[in-house]
Amino acid sequence: MAGHSKWANIQHRKGRQDAKRGAVFTKLIKEITVAAKMGGADANSNPRLRLAIDKAKGVSVPKDNIENAIKRGTGQLEGVVYEEARYEGYGIGGAAVMVDCLTDNKTRTVADVRHAFSKYGGNMGTDGSVAFQFKHCGTLVFAPGTNEDALMEASLEAGAEDVVSNEDGSIEVSTGPWEFTQVKEALEAAGFKAEFGEVTMKPQNDTVLTGDDALRMQKLLDALDSLDDVQEVYTSAVIED
Repeated sequence: MAGHSKWANIQHRKGRQDAKRGAVFTKLIKEITVAAKMGGADANSNPRLRLAIDKAKGVSVPKDNIENAIKRGTGQLEGVVYEEARYEGYGIGGAAVMVDCLTDNKTRTVADVRHAFSKYGGNMGTDGSVAFQFKHCGTLVFAPGTNEDALMEASLEAGAEDVVSNEDGSIEVSTGPWEFTQVKEALEAAGFKAEFGEVTMKPQNDTVLTGDDALRMQKLLDALDSLDDVQEVYTSAVIED
């Protein structure tokens, strides 16, 4: 790992997500609707839906909202039809940025995303321009001081792909995207509760930004994330205070 603090960066991201909980509700409901539409209403046979429901429960989305979102996805209730769209580009210092959207109007969405990139010092790229720099996977981060040997044994037994110890003492467990929930539950049953966990597009290399560059990059990421049609923003940027 590079010299920057992985743990501090994770805590920073978690704090920002907690602060945006209202917007997170809306995004999760859209994801549940699309997941049910694409893979059916049975979460046991639809890993994308199971993951979306798990995330929704994690931030206390009401049960009725979850059930209605599933019904809209399967056509039992009327609702907006969403399409998936992914846009790629570059931020400050050449940091890779990938933006996943669910939209009912792609023309509007691409214009909004392009405007955010250009206004805050980034550049929108073509399809595939940065996607190769990311890996679709699950990641669970455990606090410094966690028993590494015991966690590694439990993780590999649960079906994790890799366990890495960072310089700051935190430990990161990687999983396949659809194995994330089962690994997380198995580790919790073994007494290991992650401080932070998600299925993400993980950058293969970090772009560390400090000072004004870090502030400018955060403004770009916030602008993209605040767009109504944006579900997730992934970046190789590591923002240091």
